[in-house]
Amino acid sequence: MTTFNDKMTFQWRDAANLILGIWLALSPTVLAYMTDATPALNATVVGIVIAIAATAALISFRMWEEWVNVALAVWLIASPFVLNYTIGSGATWNQIVVGMIVGCLALWTTMASPKGGVTA
Repeated sequence: MTTFNDKMTFQWRDAANLILGIWLALSPTVLAYMTDATPALNATVVGIVIAIAATAALISFRMWEEWVNVALAVWLIASPFVLNYTIGSGATWNQIVVGMIVGCLALWTTMASPKGGVTA
């Protein structure tokens, strides 16, 4: 049985990804790019999915949650170019930076997890 400290030592990255997912979903309103429909919709939908995967990982860790976040991170980094956002805009930089952080945290979690991917 794992102790609370052992669990938090491992799962802080999932908690950080939950916060980043919530930030991403709220960022069109906070950074005032809600009128630009494509990046706003992308940030909102991807942010919600990241938050859901991170919440699932916090409840009962499975490796698929991390790989979902890795795939979403790759999409966030590529989406400004694929969807043709205004390069240099706040939406572009926000999504690239959040994508890089989410991807790094998810990959770090996969590398640090014990074999089998079950820690709960």
